[in-house]
Amino acid sequence: MSPQIAGLLQLTALIAALALAYRPLGDHMAKVYSSEKHYTPEKWIYKVIGANPAAEMRWPAYLRGVLAFSAVSVLFLYLMQRAQGSLPGSLGFSSIDPDQAFNTAASFVANTNWQSYYGEQAMGHVVQTGGLAVQNFLSAAVGMAVAVALVRGFSRSRTGDLGNFWADLVRGTVRILLPISVIGAIVLVACGAIQNFSGIHQVGQFMGGTQEWNGGAVASQEAIKELGTNGGGYFNANSAHPFENPTPLSNLFEIFLILLIPFALTRTFGRMVGSLKQGYAILGAMAVIWIGFTALMMWTEFAHRGPAFEIAGGAMEGKETRFGIAGSSIFAVATTLTSTGAVNSFHSSYTGFGGGITMLGMQLGEIAPGGVGSGLYGMLIMAIIAVFIAGLMVGRTPEYLGKKIGTRQIKYAACYILITPALVLGFTAVAMALPTPGDSMTNSGAHGFSEILYAYTSGANNNGSAFAGLNADTQWFNSTIGIAMLLGRFLPMVFVLALAGSLAEQKPVPETAGTLRTDKPLYAGLLVGAILIITGLTYFPALALGPLAEGLAS
Repeated sequence: MSPQIAGLLQLTALIAALALAYRPLGDHMAKVYSSEKHYTPEKWIYKVIGANPAAEMRWPAYLRGVLAFSAVSVLFLYLMQRAQGSLPGSLGFSSIDPDQAFNTAASFVANTNWQSYYGEQAMGHVVQTGGLAVQNFLSAAVGMAVAVALVRGFSRSRTGDLGNFWADLVRGTVRILLPISVIGAIVLVACGAIQNFSGIHQVGQFMGGTQEWNGGAVASQEAIKELGTNGGGYFNANSAHPFENPTPLSNLFEIFLILLIPFALTRTFGRMVGSLKQGYAILGAMAVIWIGFTALMMWTEFAHRGPAFEIAGGAMEGKETRFGIAGSSIFAVATTLTSTGAVNSFHSSYTGFGGGITMLGMQLGEIAPGGVGSGLYGMLIMAIIAVFIAGLMVGRTPEYLGKKIGTRQIKYAACYILITPALVLGFTAVAMALPTPGDSMTNSGAHGFSEILYAYTSGANNNGSAFAGLNADTQWFNSTIGIAMLLGRFLPMVFVLALAGSLAEQKPVPETAGTLRTDKPLYAGLLVGAILIITGLTYFPALALGPLAEGLAS
């Protein structure tokens, strides 16, 4: 069987698995966020944190809950890292330096999971499981809560209430993320991933020296790392490490976990707004972009240029032979079109155009299907933009799901889509202009520029994957990428929740013969076109200096 056919079969099996899980999971999540019942463990949590889950919140109160909880999480994780040298189970590792502790705390709370350190050489068991893994659950639950608040903005009328943040946070963690993660961890252990609390041990003699590895609760962290579109690995090699991702089967299962909730949330959206067709339209737009990017990546990496590529069957540099080009390409697209950031190959070693595809996937806003929660609310923002464009073309006040998109709403949407490009391009320009940051580049020319552009694209879009080659463990990059991660995560949420509040206050607009049908393939095509055009106009000059220049020169 040729590698291309094997890749096509993997993609087909993945789509079939996602299709089977789409309806039950989407409906389950809709019931979770619509239920008025509270389970006993949830009541204990509410009592401990002093929250009243039945109290409705308007968008400012909901936002205060998001920001306050996240600020406390950053502080807690920062202090845990700074105190690691005094904690049990530290494996003898010292406390983390202040700039790196800030970067890591911001990264995991922002659902970015950018790592400028070697996981197996820096973090002990307590920080890994009690700090980083916990934030993998909580940051994902925060993103899902904000998305559900926006959906309620569409589904409710003549009220500013968006639900209760604390109830959404707890339910998302207890009823959705935790059960699936337990099952996922068991599957990964069955595939060969490790799950223990062993210390550092010697594994053999290599070239006159010794090699040491430490164990850890890897399978459990790997499950929520992928399911919550987090991405932070127990080991520096991330999902290319055999302890995290041992076989082609585990590789396909991890991709399934990455895409599972973001795709299923479109059905949750359709169920909560009372029109499954609306959810299918959003799903269709996401699927077209994801399949298109996957096909383009596989074609780029399988293209034979010269005898070395022909012998290897394609561009195998930087890829694991366990997964091959197909498994690596599908994973790379899945992780950069979501906010996962996990990698099973090194994106810096991809062909020039292949590296550009991973970068462009993040620059789209990671909305196809995007991160847990963030993908849905990002796509809904783009849906509003597309409706606004259609309204301009026909001279009619735009409407979406029975809500008028007026000046106030379009300003919120415009601010949302401008935040991350401003962060990415601004920080990249400053880093290239200053003399010191350039010293961290391993490569010069277009590829070196791509290293820095990719780093800020990954940070500001809350992805977390790295292009490799860039030494990001410096005060400059730890600080600036940390700031980009926090601003790129929480500033958009401000406008999402403000938009949700403004929509919830409106009364429904009756559908007429002139109303744009947003549940049809024509509108889904308009949505895809708007996404590609807006992203192209924003990032094309920067991409032309990096991956496009490298690809055309090769």
